[in-house]
Amino acid sequence: MSRGFTKEDDAQTPPLIPPRAALPPGQPNYVTPAGLAQLRAELTQLEAERAAAEANRDNDTDRSHQLSLYNGRLALLQERLGSARLVEPPQSPPAEVRFGATVAVRTVRGGKVGFERKFTIVGVDEASVAAGKVAFVAPIARAVQGARLGQQVLLKLGPQEEVVEIVGLSYDAE
Repeated sequence: MSRGFTKEDDAQTPPLIPPRAALPPGQPNYVTPAGLAQLRAELTQLEAERAAAEANRDNDTDRSHQLSLYNGRLALLQERLGSARLVEPPQSPPAEVRFGATVAVRTVRGGKVGFERKFTIVGVDEASVAAGKVAFVAPIARAVQGARLGQQVLLKLGPQEEVVEIVGLSYDAE
């Protein structure tokens, strides 16, 4: 049989390892206590999955490919854990928006006036729009950082600009 009709050896193809959330060059990897716990839990889970893959002797080609994938993901995660800088929530009442703050904003001009949003500023690995968690490097988080309760700030949402007022600010420990 001609080699042209056989399947290429999958073991020769390096696995595609999904990248972690982007962190701008030179930017510290800030994490909340919950974010650090999340990264550690992910490490434990990946190590358990890798151990299960090592024990599976059904197909050496698949096993080798899976182990390469797990090792790559673990290396990226360990690098992220190694660069993590824990930011504890402030003990005193919050004066301004900083990392770890839960912020409520109300549109006062330029968009749907009166519309309120609430989000928590977190590390890049724990960001989840569905959970109301925004990475500290996101434009909306950058726009409100440093603002005080009652202050108005300009948000650039794509081509639109909107002025919002900080109507709520807290540093709830998760």
